[in-house]
Amino acid sequence: MMLAGKTALVTGGRGGIGRAICARFAREGARVFAADLTAAGSLAEDQPTDDFIQLDVTSEDSVRAAFDHVAATADGRLDILVNAAGIEIEKTIEETSLEEWNRIFAVNVTGTFLVSKHALPLLRRSQASGGASVINFGSYDGFIADPGLAAYCATKGAVHALTRAMACDHGPEGIRVNAICPGYVDTPMLQSFFEGDGSGGDGGTIDSLQQAVRDVHPMRTFGKPEDMANLVNWLASDEARYAAGQLWVLDGGLSAQVQQMKL
Repeated sequence: MMLAGKTALVTGGRGGIGRAICARFAREGARVFAADLTAAGSLAEDQPTDDFIQLDVTSEDSVRAAFDHVAATADGRLDILVNAAGIEIEKTIEETSLEEWNRIFAVNVTGTFLVSKHALPLLRRSQASGGASVINFGSYDGFIADPGLAAYCATKGAVHALTRAMACDHGPEGIRVNAICPGYVDTPMLQSFFEGDGSGGDGGTIDSLQQAVRDVHPMRTFGKPEDMANLVNWLASDEARYAAGQLWVLDGGLSAQVQQMKL
C-alpha cells in the first residue's frame, strides 16, 4: 500500500472527486479525514471508510477547529492535504454580481489559502518521516478559458500561482506542493454545467450531450473522478518525492489541440 501509516485530509471530501480521492487513500492504507460542509456532500451516498469533519473553507474559525480535531486524533501530524473544495459560476463578468465574484473567490482561492495556512504546523511534523504533500485543485480553465466561466477561470489561475508560491516557500520545510488541473470530469459540478443556461449546452443534459463532450477530446472521452484520484494518490506518495511546484494537467488531451481545427 502506497500510503500506509500516513494521515490525509481532503476538503470537498464528500463531493464527486473528493470521495474518489478519499476512497483511494483509504485503500492505500492512509487514515483519511473527509472535510466538507455536510456529510452527504454533493452525492447522496454513504462513504463509510473515512472520518468526517464538518468544514467551511471560507471560515477561519471552522478551519482552525478542523485542524485542532486532526491534531487531537491523529498524533498531531498530517502527511497529506488535498484542497479539492470548489464551486463554479457560469456567467460572463457582465452577468456576475460582486457577491457572486466574492463568493467564488472565497471558496476556491481563500479556502485553499486558509486550509493550507492552518495545516502547515501539522504538515511540518512529517519532515522527519519523508515530508508532506499538498495537492491543490486548479483547472485547465486556469490556462485557457471556456466561455461563460469568467470568475471560475480567474480563481483557477489564482490557485495555479498560489501553488507555485507555496512550493517555493515550503519546499525547504519538506512540504511538496502541486496542483491537479482537470478538464471535463463526470461529477455533480459537470451535471450542473450541462443543465445550466450558460455555456453548458443550452440546458441540455449529460445524457444528451455526452457524445458531444467526448468528441471534443482527442481521446473521445471525458474523465472520471477515479482518474483524478489516481494522480492525486501518486503525488501524495513517496514515489513523487521529487515532484513539486507543478501544474499537472489531466484533461484527456483537450488543451493540447487547436480547437478551430477540430473536424
